[in-house]
Amino acid sequence: MADIEQGTEATPLPDTNGSEALNGTAARFVSTAEGTALAYGSLVFMALLPIFFGALRSVSSSKSKNSSDMPETITSRDAARFPIIASCTLFGLYLFFKIFSQEYINLLLSMYFFVLGILALSHTMSPFMNRVIPANLPNKQYQLLFTQGSGESKEEIINYEFDTKDLICLGISSVVGVWYVLKKHWVANNLFGLAFALNGVELLHLNNVSTGCILLGGLFVYDVFWVFGTNVMVTVAKSFEAPIKLVFPQDLLEKGLEANNFAMLGLGDIVIPGIFIALLLRFDVSLKKNSRTYFYTSFLAYIFGLGLTIFVMHTFKHAQPALLYLVPACVGFPVMVALVKGELTEMFRYEETSPEAEASAKEEKTESDKDK
Repeated sequence: MADIEQGTEATPLPDTNGSEALNGTAARFVSTAEGTALAYGSLVFMALLPIFFGALRSVSSSKSKNSSDMPETITSRDAARFPIIASCTLFGLYLFFKIFSQEYINLLLSMYFFVLGILALSHTMSPFMNRVIPANLPNKQYQLLFTQGSGESKEEIINYEFDTKDLICLGISSVVGVWYVLKKHWVANNLFGLAFALNGVELLHLNNVSTGCILLGGLFVYDVFWVFGTNVMVTVAKSFEAPIKLVFPQDLLEKGLEANNFAMLGLGDIVIPGIFIALLLRFDVSLKKNSRTYFYTSFLAYIFGLGLTIFVMHTFKHAQPALLYLVPACVGFPVMVALVKGELTEMFRYEETSPEAEASAKEEKTESDKDK
């Protein structure tokens, strides 16, 4: 989930574990300084895109009434359980790859992520398409509504509103999906990966800073253990043919788009710090001071942490748990700024409620007023 690695082939070497495959790749190809710099720089740039734009979009999604745009709120209880669930999932995948045929597992996963990728990419493209498509183009409105029960007991299960522009986005995303399934090309992988990351940052909301600290602290331990303590995470990352990581070839200058010696960055290293950075942006907005101090501080801290990860990995030639460097940076820097500005208490008191909870509270208040 969360590691950064260099020098991995698109297809793992047969009859070897993760570290042996890495060494074997290094023996066959030694990337140039220019190729390495281009790969690392591109990974950093790609990681920043979903965090920046996802955080901006999270501000508007927190006020959305459309079920497709409503965020999922993470509570402190969810945050405490997440590292345990993630560990069980990771180890389960490791056992699956050891016991069953990797080919069939990846075929099932490809179809699963094919559907998810199309939906994620379509949702990502939608705001941009609204600006690109001419205003005079007929734009019909549609609604997909599923309800349960009848009369006063009727309950909405799905209420999805879309229009002609959304259907165009869906068509374009489907083309990318077919390209990914047939070719497994790294560009198609990255398009889906960026879409997953941006949607994660936009639609996964921490309810307060304390919850963010619990989540990042738990995943800090999770990341360090599974990368340094075992070969599980590296093995799964190399065997898992799904757009759950961003990749960039270090031999792009030599082989062009057919390059296959990749540096990789797990989406967990983007989404997990990203949702914390997005929370700080919403905290900035709540202060109503027309400044984005905590957002920019945490954003720069992320760049520093990711750069440090790459530096250590390149120096010691070993896959690194990126959250080992990202968590202290992304939490520590904003906390220090808040301490200096005298806003630390206000930061930790900031609380978000889910749109569903707000709607429920309004309904209860309305019914209470009627009773009076």
